[in-house]
Amino acid sequence: MDSLYNVTDAFTMVHPVTLSKGKNAHVWDTNGKRYIDFVGGIGVLNFGHCHPYIVDAIIDQSQNLIHYAYNAAGHLPYQKLMPRLCDLVPIAGKLAGMLTNCGAEATENAIKIARMKTGRVGVIAFDGGFHGRTLTAVNLNGKVAPYKRGLGPLAGSVYHIPFPSPDNNISDQQAIDALLRLFEVETDIANIGVIIVEPVQGEGGFQLMSPKFAQYLRKFCDDHGILLIMDEIQSGFGRTGTPFAFSHLGIEPDMVLLGKSIAGGLPLGAVIGKGTVMNDLPKGSLGGTYSGNPVACAAANATLDIMAENAVWDSAKHYQQTIEITIAQWQQEGLTPWLYGLTGIGAMRGIELRHPSHGTHSSVMAYILVEARKQGLLLMPSGKYRHIIRLLPPLTIEPETLQEGLDILKGILASIPNELPIQ
Repeated sequence: MDSLYNVTDAFTMVHPVTLSKGKNAHVWDTNGKRYIDFVGGIGVLNFGHCHPYIVDAIIDQSQNLIHYAYNAAGHLPYQKLMPRLCDLVPIAGKLAGMLTNCGAEATENAIKIARMKTGRVGVIAFDGGFHGRTLTAVNLNGKVAPYKRGLGPLAGSVYHIPFPSPDNNISDQQAIDALLRLFEVETDIANIGVIIVEPVQGEGGFQLMSPKFAQYLRKFCDDHGILLIMDEIQSGFGRTGTPFAFSHLGIEPDMVLLGKSIAGGLPLGAVIGKGTVMNDLPKGSLGGTYSGNPVACAAANATLDIMAENAVWDSAKHYQQTIEITIAQWQQEGLTPWLYGLTGIGAMRGIELRHPSHGTHSSVMAYILVEARKQGLLLMPSGKYRHIIRLLPPLTIEPETLQEGLDILKGILASIPNELPIQ
Protein backbone atom coordinates (compact mmCIF):
# COMPACT_ATOMS: atom_id res chain seq x y z
CA MET A 1 0.00 0.00 0.00
CA ASP A 2 1.28 3.46 -0.88
CA SER A 3 2.95 5.03 2.17
CA LEU A 4 1.68 8.40 0.89
CA TYR A 5 -1.53 7.71 2.81
CA ASN A 6 0.26 6.80 6.06
CA VAL A 7 -1.61 3.50 6.29
CA THR A 8 0.31 0.64 7.88
CA ASP A 9 1.83 -1.75 5.37
CA ALA A 10 0.36 -4.64 7.36
CA PHE A 11 -2.76 -4.18 5.27
CA THR A 12 -3.10 -6.09 2.04
CA MET A 13 -5.36 -4.79 -0.70
CA VAL A 14 -6.92 -7.13 -3.24
CA HIS A 15 -7.58 -4.29 -5.67
CA PRO A 16 -5.13 -1.35 -5.70
CA VAL A 17 -7.72 1.24 -6.76
CA THR A 18 -9.27 4.15 -4.87
CA LEU A 19 -13.05 4.26 -5.04
CA SER A 20 -15.05 7.48 -4.97
CA LYS A 21 -18.70 6.43 -5.30
CA GLY A 22 -21.03 3.47 -5.72
CA LYS A 23 -24.58 2.74 -6.83
CA ASN A 24 -26.17 -0.67 -6.37
CA ALA A 25 -23.79 -3.06 -8.19
CA HIS A 26 -21.44 -0.41 -9.64
CA VAL A 27 -18.51 1.52 -8.20
CA TRP A 28 -16.31 4.21 -9.72
CA ASP A 29 -12.69 4.99 -8.93
CA THR A 30 -11.13 8.43 -8.61
CA ASN A 31 -10.20 8.33 -12.30
CA GLY A 32 -13.85 7.87 -13.24
CA LYS A 33 -13.50 4.23 -14.28
CA ARG A 34 -16.63 2.15 -13.68
CA TYR A 35 -16.49 -1.35 -12.20
CA ILE A 36 -19.12 -4.02 -11.70
CA ASP A 37 -18.80 -4.91 -8.03
CA PHE A 38 -18.86 -8.64 -7.23
CA VAL A 39 -17.14 -7.96 -3.87
CA GLY A 40 -19.70 -5.82 -2.05
CA GLY A 41 -17.30 -4.62 0.62
CA ILE A 42 -16.69 -8.33 1.41
CA GLY A 43 -20.31 -9.26 1.96
CA VAL A 44 -21.45 -5.99 3.53
CA LEU A 45 -23.66 -4.75 0.70
CA ASN A 46 -26.23 -7.48 0.05
CA PHE A 47 -28.66 -4.73 -0.96
CA GLY A 48 -26.23 -2.67 -3.00
CA HIS A 49 -24.33 0.56 -2.67
CA CYS A 50 -26.36 3.51 -1.38
CA HIS A 51 -29.78 1.89 -1.36
CA PRO A 52 -32.26 4.81 -1.12
CA TYR A 53 -34.03 3.38 1.95
CA ILE A 54 -30.72 3.19 3.80
CA VAL A 55 -29.46 6.59 2.64
CA ASP A 56 -32.72 8.26 3.66
CA ALA A 57 -32.63 6.58 7.07
CA ILE A 58 -29.04 7.70 7.67
CA ILE A 59 -29.79 11.30 6.71
CA ASP A 60 -32.94 11.46 8.80
CA GLN A 61 -31.34 9.96 11.90
CA SER A 62 -28.19 12.08 11.65
CA GLN A 63 -30.34 15.19 11.78
CA ASN A 64 -31.87 14.10 15.07
CA LEU A 65 -29.40 12.07 17.16
CA ILE A 66 -26.03 10.91 15.90
CA HIS A 67 -24.82 9.11 18.99
CA TYR A 68 -25.68 8.00 22.48
CA ALA A 69 -24.17 5.08 24.34
CA TYR A 70 -26.96 2.65 25.20
CA ASN A 71 -25.25 1.88 28.51
CA ALA A 72 -25.86 5.50 29.52
CA ALA A 73 -29.35 6.11 28.12
CA GLY A 74 -31.66 4.36 25.70
CA HIS A 75 -32.58 5.58 22.25
CA LEU A 76 -35.41 4.71 19.87
CA PRO A 77 -33.46 3.21 16.92
CA TYR A 78 -31.96 0.53 19.21
CA GLN A 79 -35.32 -0.15 20.86
CA LYS A 80 -37.02 -0.45 17.47
CA LEU A 81 -34.33 -2.66 15.95
CA MET A 82 -33.84 -5.31 18.64
CA PRO A 83 -37.42 -6.68 18.64
CA ARG A 84 -37.37 -6.76 14.83
CA LEU A 85 -34.14 -8.76 14.78
CA CYS A 86 -35.49 -11.18 17.35
CA ASP A 87 -38.65 -11.64 15.26
CA LEU A 88 -36.55 -12.23 12.13
CA VAL A 89 -34.25 -14.91 13.54
CA PRO A 90 -35.97 -18.31 13.14
CA ILE A 91 -35.40 -19.73 16.64
CA ALA A 92 -38.41 -20.84 18.67
CA GLY A 93 -39.27 -19.22 21.97
CA LYS A 94 -38.39 -15.90 23.52
CA LEU A 95 -35.21 -14.33 22.17
CA ALA A 96 -33.02 -11.48 23.40
CA GLY A 97 -29.92 -9.80 22.06
CA MET A 98 -27.32 -7.09 22.11
CA LEU A 99 -25.79 -4.89 19.44
CA THR A 100 -22.07 -4.63 18.79
CA ASN A 101 -19.78 -2.58 16.58
CA CYS A 102 -19.00 -5.42 14.17
CA GLY A 103 -18.97 -9.16 13.62
CA ALA A 104 -15.71 -9.75 15.48
CA GLU A 105 -17.09 -7.99 18.53
CA ALA A 106 -20.23 -10.13 18.26
CA THR A 107 -17.96 -13.18 18.34
CA GLU A 108 -16.13 -11.91 21.42
CA ASN A 109 -19.36 -11.22 23.30
CA ALA A 110 -20.88 -14.57 22.38
CA ILE A 111 -17.86 -16.37 23.81
CA LYS A 112 -18.14 -14.26 26.98
CA ILE A 113 -21.82 -15.15 27.27
CA ALA A 114 -21.07 -18.84 26.79
CA ARG A 115 -18.45 -18.75 29.55
CA MET A 116 -20.75 -16.96 31.94
CA LYS A 117 -23.69 -19.28 31.24
CA THR A 118 -21.87 -22.63 31.27
CA GLY A 119 -18.95 -21.93 33.58
CA ARG A 120 -16.73 -23.63 30.98
CA VAL A 121 -13.93 -22.07 28.93
CA GLY A 122 -13.42 -24.59 26.12
CA VAL A 123 -14.47 -23.78 22.55
CA ILE A 124 -14.66 -26.01 19.49
CA ALA A 125 -14.34 -24.37 16.06
CA PHE A 126 -13.74 -25.67 12.54
CA ASP A 127 -10.93 -25.88 10.03
CA GLY A 128 -11.32 -23.17 7.40
CA GLY A 129 -13.59 -21.05 9.56
CA PHE A 130 -13.30 -17.29 10.01
CA HIS A 131 -14.76 -15.37 12.95
CA GLY A 132 -12.78 -12.12 13.13
CA ARG A 133 -9.40 -10.55 13.80
CA THR A 134 -9.53 -9.69 17.51
CA LEU A 135 -7.49 -11.89 19.84
CA THR A 136 -10.21 -14.29 20.93
CA ALA A 137 -11.86 -14.37 17.51
CA VAL A 138 -8.59 -14.91 15.68
CA ASN A 139 -7.86 -18.04 17.66
CA LEU A 140 -11.18 -19.47 16.48
CA ASN A 141 -10.15 -19.02 12.85
CA GLY A 142 -9.32 -22.28 11.12
CA LYS A 143 -5.95 -21.31 9.68
CA VAL A 144 -2.73 -19.70 10.89
CA ALA A 145 -1.54 -17.49 8.02
CA PRO A 146 -2.03 -14.59 7.98
CA TYR A 147 -4.22 -14.18 11.06
CA LYS A 148 -2.23 -15.89 13.84
CA ARG A 149 1.30 -15.52 12.50
CA GLY A 150 3.59 -13.63 14.84
CA LEU A 151 1.07 -13.41 17.69
CA GLY A 152 2.65 -15.99 19.96
CA PRO A 153 0.46 -17.97 22.37
CA LEU A 154 -3.25 -17.17 22.11
CA ALA A 155 -6.09 -17.75 24.56
CA GLY A 156 -6.14 -21.47 25.23
CA SER A 157 -8.88 -24.10 25.26
CA VAL A 158 -9.75 -23.69 21.57
CA TYR A 159 -9.94 -26.90 19.54
CA HIS A 160 -10.48 -27.35 15.80
CA ILE A 161 -12.07 -30.18 13.87
CA PRO A 162 -12.63 -30.71 10.11
CA PHE A 163 -15.60 -29.00 8.44
CA PRO A 164 -17.79 -31.59 6.69
CA SER A 165 -19.45 -30.32 3.53
CA PRO A 166 -20.84 -31.48 0.19
CA ASP A 167 -18.37 -28.93 -1.23
CA ASN A 168 -15.22 -30.68 0.04
CA ASN A 169 -13.91 -34.17 0.68
CA ILE A 170 -14.65 -34.19 4.40
CA SER A 171 -17.34 -36.70 5.38
CA ASP A 172 -19.69 -36.52 8.32
CA GLN A 173 -17.95 -39.52 9.86
CA GLN A 174 -14.52 -37.90 9.61
CA ALA A 175 -15.80 -34.85 11.47
CA ILE A 176 -17.57 -37.00 14.08
CA ASP A 177 -14.43 -39.07 14.62
CA ALA A 178 -12.34 -35.91 15.03
CA LEU A 179 -14.87 -34.48 17.49
CA LEU A 180 -14.88 -37.61 19.63
CA ARG A 181 -11.09 -37.86 19.47
CA LEU A 182 -10.85 -34.49 21.24
CA PHE A 183 -12.36 -36.04 24.34
CA GLU A 184 -10.10 -39.07 24.19
CA VAL A 185 -6.84 -37.17 23.64
CA GLU A 186 -7.15 -33.38 24.11
CA THR A 187 -9.63 -32.38 26.82
CA ASP A 188 -12.43 -33.46 29.12
CA ILE A 189 -15.82 -32.88 27.51
CA ALA A 190 -16.86 -31.11 30.74
CA ASN A 191 -14.44 -28.30 29.79
CA ILE A 192 -16.29 -27.45 26.55
CA GLY A 193 -18.90 -24.71 26.83
CA VAL A 194 -19.58 -23.81 23.22
CA ILE A 195 -19.20 -24.89 19.59
CA ILE A 196 -19.05 -22.13 16.97
CA VAL A 197 -19.53 -22.66 13.25
CA GLU A 198 -20.47 -20.86 10.05
CA PRO A 199 -23.41 -22.63 8.37
CA VAL A 200 -21.74 -21.64 5.11
CA GLN A 201 -18.06 -20.82 5.42
CA GLY A 202 -17.18 -17.44 3.94
CA GLU A 203 -13.42 -17.15 3.60
CA GLY A 204 -13.28 -20.95 3.63
CA GLY A 205 -14.72 -20.97 0.11
CA PHE A 206 -18.51 -20.73 0.42
CA GLN A 207 -18.85 -24.29 1.64
CA LEU A 208 -22.15 -25.44 3.15
CA MET A 209 -21.98 -27.47 6.35
CA SER A 210 -23.39 -30.96 5.89
CA PRO A 211 -26.99 -30.79 7.15
CA LYS A 212 -26.73 -34.31 8.60
CA PHE A 213 -23.64 -33.35 10.59
CA ALA A 214 -25.28 -30.11 11.74
CA GLN A 215 -28.18 -32.15 13.11
CA TYR A 216 -25.72 -34.51 14.83
CA LEU A 217 -23.96 -31.47 16.30
CA ARG A 218 -27.21 -30.02 17.64
CA LYS A 219 -28.04 -33.26 19.46
CA PHE A 220 -24.45 -33.61 20.70
CA CYS A 221 -24.60 -30.12 22.23
CA ASP A 222 -27.97 -30.85 23.83
CA ASP A 223 -26.70 -34.12 25.29
CA HIS A 224 -23.61 -32.53 26.85
CA GLY A 225 -24.84 -29.10 27.95
CA ILE A 226 -22.85 -27.28 25.25
CA LEU A 227 -24.10 -24.10 23.56
CA LEU A 228 -24.17 -23.94 19.75
CA ILE A 229 -23.35 -20.67 17.99
CA MET A 230 -24.10 -20.09 14.30
CA ASP A 231 -21.90 -17.37 12.81
CA GLU A 232 -24.16 -15.71 10.22
CA ILE A 233 -22.01 -12.62 9.86
CA GLN A 234 -21.42 -13.25 6.16
CA SER A 235 -24.09 -15.84 5.35
CA GLY A 236 -26.98 -13.90 6.92
CA PHE A 237 -29.32 -11.18 5.73
CA GLY A 238 -30.41 -12.97 2.60
CA ARG A 239 -27.03 -13.99 1.25
CA THR A 240 -28.13 -17.60 0.67
CA GLY A 241 -31.58 -16.58 -0.60
CA THR A 242 -33.15 -16.96 2.86
CA PRO A 243 -32.77 -14.54 5.78
CA PHE A 244 -30.32 -16.90 7.53
CA ALA A 245 -28.31 -19.81 6.24
CA PHE A 246 -28.85 -22.12 9.21
CA SER A 247 -32.42 -22.60 7.93
CA HIS A 248 -30.88 -24.85 5.24
CA LEU A 249 -29.51 -27.15 7.95
CA GLY A 250 -32.74 -28.00 9.72
CA ILE A 251 -31.56 -26.92 13.18
CA GLU A 252 -31.85 -24.02 15.62
CA PRO A 253 -28.72 -22.68 17.39
CA ASP A 254 -28.57 -21.18 20.86
CA MET A 255 -26.97 -17.96 19.61
CA VAL A 256 -26.61 -16.31 16.19
CA LEU A 257 -23.90 -13.81 15.27
CA LEU A 258 -24.82 -11.00 12.87
CA GLY A 259 -22.80 -8.34 11.10
CA LYS A 260 -21.68 -7.23 7.63
CA SER A 261 -24.95 -6.57 5.72
CA ILE A 262 -27.00 -5.91 8.86
CA ALA A 263 -26.79 -2.13 8.38
CA GLY A 264 -26.18 -1.65 4.66
CA GLY A 265 -22.57 -0.55 5.05
CA LEU A 266 -22.50 1.06 8.48
CA PRO A 267 -20.57 -0.63 11.32
CA LEU A 268 -22.93 -2.84 13.31
CA GLY A 269 -23.12 -6.38 14.60
CA ALA A 270 -25.34 -8.33 16.96
CA VAL A 271 -25.66 -11.40 19.15
CA ILE A 272 -29.18 -12.81 19.17
CA GLY A 273 -30.02 -15.87 21.22
CA LYS A 274 -32.46 -17.77 23.33
CA GLY A 275 -33.68 -15.77 26.30
CA THR A 276 -32.42 -18.47 28.65
CA VAL A 277 -28.91 -17.84 27.31
CA MET A 278 -28.93 -14.07 26.83
CA ASN A 279 -30.64 -13.08 30.09
CA ASP A 280 -29.74 -13.36 33.80
CA LEU A 281 -26.11 -12.41 33.18
CA PRO A 282 -24.07 -10.21 35.52
CA LYS A 283 -25.22 -6.59 35.31
CA GLY A 284 -22.80 -4.45 33.33
CA SER A 285 -21.04 -7.46 31.80
CA LEU A 286 -22.15 -6.56 28.26
CA GLY A 287 -22.22 -3.28 26.36
CA GLY A 288 -19.97 -0.80 24.57
CA THR A 289 -19.68 2.90 23.85
CA TYR A 290 -20.52 2.73 20.15
CA SER A 291 -22.38 -0.58 20.13
CA GLY A 292 -25.82 0.13 18.70
CA ASN A 293 -25.06 3.64 17.50
CA PRO A 294 -28.35 5.39 16.54
CA VAL A 295 -27.39 6.07 12.92
CA ALA A 296 -26.23 2.48 12.39
CA CYS A 297 -29.45 1.23 14.01
CA ALA A 298 -31.51 3.43 11.69
CA ALA A 299 -29.68 1.95 8.70
CA ALA A 300 -30.33 -1.54 10.05
CA ASN A 301 -34.03 -0.80 10.42
CA ALA A 302 -34.05 0.32 6.79
CA THR A 303 -32.33 -2.94 5.85
CA LEU A 304 -35.15 -4.87 7.50
CA ASP A 305 -37.65 -2.77 5.54
CA ILE A 306 -35.93 -3.86 2.32
CA MET A 307 -36.03 -7.49 3.41
CA ALA A 308 -39.77 -7.21 4.05
CA GLU A 309 -40.41 -6.57 0.35
CA ASN A 310 -40.88 -9.37 -2.18
CA ALA A 311 -38.73 -7.63 -4.78
CA VAL A 312 -35.44 -8.42 -3.07
CA TRP A 313 -36.27 -12.12 -2.78
CA ASP A 314 -37.38 -12.27 -6.41
CA SER A 315 -34.09 -10.66 -7.38
CA ALA A 316 -32.11 -13.09 -5.22
CA LYS A 317 -33.90 -16.02 -6.86
CA HIS A 318 -33.11 -14.69 -10.32
CA TYR A 319 -29.47 -14.23 -9.34
CA GLN A 320 -29.26 -17.77 -7.97
CA GLN A 321 -30.83 -19.31 -11.07
CA THR A 322 -28.65 -17.26 -13.41
CA ILE A 323 -25.45 -18.35 -11.64
CA GLU A 324 -26.43 -22.02 -11.56
CA ILE A 325 -27.51 -22.14 -15.20
CA THR A 326 -24.55 -20.11 -16.46
CA ILE A 327 -21.85 -22.14 -14.72
CA ALA A 328 -23.50 -25.40 -15.82
CA GLN A 329 -23.45 -24.13 -19.42
CA TRP A 330 -19.80 -23.15 -19.18
CA GLN A 331 -18.93 -26.60 -17.92
CA GLN A 332 -20.97 -28.27 -20.66
CA GLU A 333 -19.21 -26.12 -23.26
CA GLY A 334 -15.80 -27.09 -21.86
CA LEU A 335 -14.97 -23.42 -21.33
CA THR A 336 -11.76 -24.19 -19.42
CA PRO A 337 -10.35 -27.20 -17.60
CA TRP A 338 -9.86 -24.93 -14.58
CA LEU A 339 -13.62 -24.62 -14.03
CA TYR A 340 -14.41 -27.26 -11.39
CA GLY A 341 -17.88 -26.07 -10.42
CA LEU A 342 -19.91 -24.15 -7.84
CA THR A 343 -19.69 -24.26 -4.07
CA GLY A 344 -22.27 -23.03 -1.58
CA ILE A 345 -26.04 -22.85 -1.67
CA GLY A 346 -28.76 -20.54 -2.92
CA ALA A 347 -27.38 -17.10 -3.72
CA MET A 348 -24.15 -17.64 -1.74
CA ARG A 349 -21.93 -19.23 -4.39
CA GLY A 350 -18.27 -19.64 -5.17
CA ILE A 351 -16.61 -20.72 -8.40
CA GLU A 352 -13.97 -23.35 -7.72
CA LEU A 353 -10.85 -23.36 -9.90
CA ARG A 354 -9.29 -26.82 -9.92
CA HIS A 355 -7.51 -28.36 -12.92
CA PRO A 356 -7.87 -32.13 -13.47
CA SER A 357 -4.08 -32.44 -13.88
CA HIS A 358 -2.61 -29.41 -12.10
CA GLY A 359 -4.99 -29.24 -9.15
CA THR A 360 -5.05 -25.75 -7.62
CA HIS A 361 -2.46 -23.03 -8.18
CA SER A 362 -2.21 -19.54 -6.70
CA SER A 363 -1.21 -17.96 -10.02
CA VAL A 364 -4.65 -18.75 -11.49
CA MET A 365 -6.51 -16.51 -9.08
CA ALA A 366 -3.90 -13.78 -9.38
CA TYR A 367 -4.34 -13.81 -13.16
CA ILE A 368 -8.14 -13.69 -12.92
CA LEU A 369 -8.24 -10.84 -10.40
CA VAL A 370 -5.95 -8.63 -12.48
CA GLU A 371 -7.60 -9.35 -15.82
CA ALA A 372 -11.08 -8.84 -14.39
CA ARG A 373 -10.12 -5.52 -12.84
CA LYS A 374 -8.66 -4.33 -16.15
CA GLN A 375 -11.99 -5.13 -17.79
CA GLY A 376 -14.08 -3.45 -15.11
CA LEU A 377 -15.03 -6.34 -12.81
CA LEU A 378 -14.02 -6.58 -9.15
CA LEU A 379 -13.75 -10.11 -7.72
CA MET A 380 -12.77 -11.58 -4.34
CA PRO A 381 -10.76 -14.77 -3.68
CA SER A 382 -11.44 -17.35 -0.99
CA GLY A 383 -10.69 -20.97 -0.12
CA LYS A 384 -7.74 -22.71 1.49
CA TYR A 385 -5.61 -22.29 -1.64
CA ARG A 386 -7.16 -19.02 -2.90
CA HIS A 387 -8.81 -21.16 -5.55
CA ILE A 388 -12.45 -20.12 -5.18
CA ILE A 389 -13.95 -16.93 -6.58
CA ARG A 390 -16.25 -15.59 -3.86
CA LEU A 391 -19.31 -14.09 -5.60
CA LEU A 392 -20.75 -11.25 -3.51
CA PRO A 393 -22.68 -8.91 -5.82
CA PRO A 394 -25.76 -7.31 -4.29
CA LEU A 395 -28.86 -9.46 -4.31
CA THR A 396 -30.49 -6.44 -5.96
CA ILE A 397 -28.14 -6.50 -8.96
CA GLU A 398 -29.86 -5.63 -12.22
CA PRO A 399 -30.13 -8.64 -14.59
CA GLU A 400 -28.26 -6.83 -17.35
CA THR A 401 -25.43 -5.86 -14.99
CA LEU A 402 -25.15 -9.43 -13.73
CA GLN A 403 -24.97 -10.68 -17.30
CA GLU A 404 -22.34 -8.10 -18.21
CA GLY A 405 -20.19 -9.21 -15.28
CA LEU A 406 -20.58 -12.87 -16.13
CA ASP A 407 -19.69 -12.21 -19.76
CA ILE A 408 -16.45 -10.55 -18.64
CA LEU A 409 -15.69 -13.46 -16.33
CA LYS A 410 -16.42 -16.00 -19.06
CA GLY A 411 -13.89 -14.41 -21.39
CA ILE A 412 -11.23 -14.36 -18.68
CA LEU A 413 -11.78 -17.98 -17.67
CA ALA A 414 -11.58 -19.03 -21.32
CA SER A 415 -8.24 -17.23 -21.62
CA ILE A 416 -6.48 -18.98 -18.70
CA PRO A 417 -3.37 -20.73 -20.07
CA ASN A 418 -2.73 -24.36 -19.21
CA GLU A 419 0.96 -23.77 -18.49
CA LEU A 420 2.07 -23.11 -14.92
CA PRO A 421 2.81 -20.71 -13.39
CA ILE A 422 0.32 -18.45 -15.16
CA GLN A 423 1.70 -15.04 -15.99
